[in-house]
Amino acid sequence: MSLYQFRHTVGPVTHQFRDLKDLMARATPLRSGDLLAGVAANSAEQRAVAQMALAELPLRLFLNDVLVPYETDEVTRLILDDHDSGAFAAISHLTVGDFRNWLLGDEVDSAVLSAVAPGITPEMAAAVSKIMRNQDLILVAKKCSVVTAFRNTIGLPGRLSTRLQPNHPTDDAVGIAASLLDGLLYGSGDAVFGINPATDNVPQVIDLVSMLAEIIARYEIPAQSCVLTHVTNTIAAIERGAPVDLVFQSIAGTEAANRSFGIDLSLLDEARQAALALGRGTVGENLMYFETGQGSALSAGAHHGIDQQTCEARAYAVARKFKPLLVNTVVGFIGPEYLYDGKQIIRAGLEDHFCAKLLGLPMGCDVCYTNHAEADQNDMDNLLTLLATAGCSYVMGVPGADDIMLNYQTTSFHDALYVRRLLGLKPAPEFEAWLERMQILGGGSQFRLNESLPPAFRDALLRLS
Repeated sequence: MSLYQFRHTVGPVTHQFRDLKDLMARATPLRSGDLLAGVAANSAEQRAVAQMALAELPLRLFLNDVLVPYETDEVTRLILDDHDSGAFAAISHLTVGDFRNWLLGDEVDSAVLSAVAPGITPEMAAAVSKIMRNQDLILVAKKCSVVTAFRNTIGLPGRLSTRLQPNHPTDDAVGIAASLLDGLLYGSGDAVFGINPATDNVPQVIDLVSMLAEIIARYEIPAQSCVLTHVTNTIAAIERGAPVDLVFQSIAGTEAANRSFGIDLSLLDEARQAALALGRGTVGENLMYFETGQGSALSAGAHHGIDQQTCEARAYAVARKFKPLLVNTVVGFIGPEYLYDGKQIIRAGLEDHFCAKLLGLPMGCDVCYTNHAEADQNDMDNLLTLLATAGCSYVMGVPGADDIMLNYQTTSFHDALYVRRLLGLKPAPEFEAWLERMQILGGGSQFRLNESLPPAFRDALLRLS
């Protein structure tokens, strides 16, 4: 039980909140998942009052008043046991409201934010995000610099990477290869060649990983591959000699939610150690790839009464533990039960990106929605543009923005090309140099979209035709 009184007086009325968990939930901008969970504010007035009360809380409170008990949740233990008190010292005197003002100050730059990141807990990041406007989330995230590397370098200033996502409903090798070729001709793929397998078993994973490794080796592409299977399948594939680059896993913010995914922290560590032993990185050893998304803990009945955005931020503590190359929120994928429309999806994407970058993660975003959500591709254009402005590490590249295997709408190769041109952004430097060597990228970083196919790919195209 906290000794702090969670109440706020406005005029003659005093608003009371049960505890920190209740206050955090009531202060959260409206979203359908919190309504579904019964934790959302009852009115806009209550939400505003909760945000004012939250702004008055000292940051140090979050180290003592935990949302999920330490004794029963390994994510809580991770958050508290790995907390860097030295890094926290610079902000330990601040309230949540003061923290917002400090983050927005001109004297706080990338170096300062990198130094303080180990001292920020997910709950602190979630709390301050709840009292920030969209422009605040964008401005502060832009100041965060998180750089990771495996076969190329992700997250450098002036760069925007893409995951080339050549999914196929039957895992057909020709179909996957055609999508790979299409994406490469638009400069996509420097974050990862990432396939969601339609047939999720170890032999199929080995076949897909081997195919991607052969393509990367044949054309000497400075990029990494990943088959987005369960981590136990990846471990089994490594044990059978598969050429695994990145280890993928979906993660969540509570032990119970992660258990519903069939994982725990020790299993993730085992997978990371197995992949490190292969030594397949050339410019770095960041090799974990994590996906998250608001609503996952609630959908598993493992949210402990916490609002979905705070649960999401707690997942970033899990990701941070394992020094990943890539993390992304699949922001609109779970459906309108959790993020109802374009407005909620946009807000959630900006929150997730901000919180992860503040905690020191290489954050990307699958800018997406399901077909039964109240959203369309114009909403995705807006979120894509806002995230790229905020310094997002990478986005997805899918043929036609329509994933024909997962049946959802995301961003296309053309969308990534649009935002790179709009903001003057480039691919990862090693990948950019390869694009130039292969005559895909010409002078002035212009793609040769209207010229003949680069010679290196003519034979490949003939084989696919």
